[in-house]
Amino acid sequence: MNKLLAVLMLAWLPVLCTAAEQVAELEPVKIDVSDKAAMQDGARTFVNYCMGCHGAKYQRYERVADDLGIPHELMLEKLVFTGAKIGDHMTSSMRPADAKAWFGAEPPDLTLVARVRGTDWLYHYLRSFYEDPSRPLGVNNRVFPNVGMPNVLVGLQGRQVIGCKQVPVVESGKKQYDPLTGAVLTHEACDQLTVLPNTGSLSQEQFDEKIRNLVTFLAYSANPMKLELQRIGTWVLLYLAFFFVFAWLLKREYWKDVH
Repeated sequence: MNKLLAVLMLAWLPVLCTAAEQVAELEPVKIDVSDKAAMQDGARTFVNYCMGCHGAKYQRYERVADDLGIPHELMLEKLVFTGAKIGDHMTSSMRPADAKAWFGAEPPDLTLVARVRGTDWLYHYLRSFYEDPSRPLGVNNRVFPNVGMPNVLVGLQGRQVIGCKQVPVVESGKKQYDPLTGAVLTHEACDQLTVLPNTGSLSQEQFDEKIRNLVTFLAYSANPMKLELQRIGTWVLLYLAFFFVFAWLLKREYWKDVH
């Protein structure tokens, strides 16, 4: 039995190493869950583009409104399209039976997706859809190959294609230069994503910010208590530091006659 477990672990080792390598290649993205304006924009993107298929069933509209500083009336008017009440859970408007018929499986709930996948993975995943006629939905994803999800954000980003182009040679995070001419060394890479001009309503910078705000909202949704826990933790550390002074003075008083 032990030998079988060892063989299985060795068999999975290359897969695990590859997965770890793919995650390591993703550039880190700065997410600030204290930025309410970013989370408000992310919530708007989520309900307009994601909740047609996905839900956040462990989150309530009321909690989101209160945490993000959105009046309840405005929340119901601008961010609730299913006739739900302010205290209801943020469930998808798609019926599970329809989801299985159209996509083969029910789309996953996204309440905890930022914990499961990580914010870096989410950010790059949402930016990495590209046209692929060989796929059933006509799109693929460089971060999640053979994805079964349509690119619902194509109207914002534009039509993205993958192809070859010259990119700088980078070693240890630095561009490499020709020692004779001083020109940047390049090589042909055939996994480069390019957005076709004038096919989306947002510029590349605007779209990147839109995705960052969406990921910020998902990060908040995965752990709504994070900021509160950080605040409580700060007070606990201050209390312990303050108590330590008195504890040390008391210890010194007890032990001064021992020495």
